[in-house]
Amino acid sequence: MMRSIALTLCLVLAAAPARCKDAAAYETIYSGGSLPNVKTKQYLRLFIGSDAIRLYAEHRNREREDEPQLSLKAAAITDVSYGQEVHRRVGTAVAVGVFTLGVGALVALSKSKKHYIGIVWEDGDRKGGLVLQADKDEFRGILAALEGLTGKRATNTDPPGR
Repeated sequence: MMRSIALTLCLVLAAAPARCKDAAAYETIYSGGSLPNVKTKQYLRLFIGSDAIRLYAEHRNREREDEPQLSLKAAAITDVSYGQEVHRRVGTAVAVGVFTLGVGALVALSKSKKHYIGIVWEDGDRKGGLVLQADKDEFRGILAALEGLTGKRATNTDPPGR
């Protein structure tokens, strides 16, 4: 009895990743572009498959299946780019400096980076582009997956010297 339960659990757990093996999933934030039904700063789930990408809006009810906000074949993607926004944490430093001057000065010296990925597409009459903000731990993976999918090298949009 215990062996059959253990065997069943092993088979179920082994089959679970097989459903998601075709697409890598990343959580991103929409920063702007040509998606009319998506608001700026809305969370989107980016799926990068073997032949296409899909963007789904994040919902509190994760069980809910919706149509993707965007579905693009790899051949339609014409450009992939990335860039960073770097700024000092002055507001946080002032707030912390009110209580402890030394720690506030240290916080003022620290920097914050945001990582952005741009995708431009042309699919017949459909043309557009978007910018997604990616997590600092995931943006390299997203870029590598997009480069592998499209065969195009991502271009850096940051000015030299940064």
